[in-house]
Amino acid sequence: MATNVILPALGMAQETGTIVRWLKNEGEQVQKGEPLAEVETDKAVVELESPASGTLAAVTGVVGEPIPVGQVIAQILSQNEAASNGRGQTRFGKSEQQDAINHVPTRQTDDGSKSAGVAASPLASRIAAEHNLDIRQITPSGRRVQKADVLSYLQSREAQPVSRFAPASPKARRLASERGLELSTLQGSGPGGAVLAADVLAASPVESQPEPVTMAAEPVSAVEEMGSAVGTIWRIMAERTTQSWTIVPHFYLMREVDASRLIAWRAHLQKRGLSEVTYTDLLVKVVAAALREHARVNASWHEGRIIVHQEINVGLAVAVEDGLVVPVIHGADKLSLREIARRRQEVVALAQAGKLHPRDISNATFTISNLGMYGVDAFNAIINSPQAAILAVGRIAERVVPVQGQPAVRPMMVLNLSCDHRVIDGARGAQFLSRLADLLEEPLDLLE
Repeated sequence: MATNVILPALGMAQETGTIVRWLKNEGEQVQKGEPLAEVETDKAVVELESPASGTLAAVTGVVGEPIPVGQVIAQILSQNEAASNGRGQTRFGKSEQQDAINHVPTRQTDDGSKSAGVAASPLASRIAAEHNLDIRQITPSGRRVQKADVLSYLQSREAQPVSRFAPASPKARRLASERGLELSTLQGSGPGGAVLAADVLAASPVESQPEPVTMAAEPVSAVEEMGSAVGTIWRIMAERTTQSWTIVPHFYLMREVDASRLIAWRAHLQKRGLSEVTYTDLLVKVVAAALREHARVNASWHEGRIIVHQEINVGLAVAVEDGLVVPVIHGADKLSLREIARRRQEVVALAQAGKLHPRDISNATFTISNLGMYGVDAFNAIINSPQAAILAVGRIAERVVPVQGQPAVRPMMVLNLSCDHRVIDGARGAQFLSRLADLLEEPLDLLE
């Protein structure tokens, strides 16, 4: 039986994804786990793996067009199915199978035979179906009917502006409706100019705006450089942080921690041959332990409900050449330090190589952003929605602090916890941060 290739959902808030490019051609042999395509989600560009071994067939996922998550975009045929397909003995004839791949509708004639319709893209067929149009009445401008052909037909038939049917994600349409915005007036940053939620949020009217300040004109070369296009990963990062910053009610808690025991802990591990363990690995271990005790922090806000997650999956903010991605260490509370270090090395390498898989960035319940290695003392991080909190970690630096009423020099580290006030109140956030500080200052408490 053929195995469906489904566009995956990597988060509760994700509604669509976009195929950046197919890595395998239709009719090509593939192995289970082998990359089939690069897919742009609301988090990053990831490699979609083959769910089975066999022959890639029935490819309906169109490059560059938003596709609803959960939709079948291709099939993997077994050896027997591929062989019978070659002899024309499958459920569809060869021409009918090609029509299905090209999204060609068929209709039943009076004598019971099937009559093929016009080839059309999935998006064009969907728009036509929404308006009860017979796709065969539309003359394609190319080899098959595209979205523009359907919109042009609607405009000529009903004398309505094409902008009414401007491409947009479902969330963007909902936000535009709530804010009284016309999608046709917005410039979309998505594939093919599709309007995304971030575009609607950026264009939302404000009550008052200051008069523009006249600035000295920039040199043409500088203006052109600032206006250069950004990469896909950077754009996704910009959209997600804008959405989180706009919608999520952030509040911040800061705690300075004595890192003496943390330093001694890592030195002890290095003497035991665990040289690969970093401070980030120790933070993952300690954070996972604190989350296990304070489950409300390991939660998400979704459609008016608080969802407390059973698994503790810690995401790590990783800077790559094109932006920022957040690979995940799943089940961090159940892993040893050696396993955490090995998994961290693996996902960071995949992120830097641009070869992350959907499982590598899915289902994170909490995120750590560590900028200590860049000499940053402290900072506030934007929550990685729909998670309820993110921990920002600064560098370890010697400071003069009071110890038993006397000034002393200690290696100190600043922790900043950003919280979603819809899920975590000040008391819960403070209790979690206090427990986290206690574990960092006395790691032996982990043995309890």
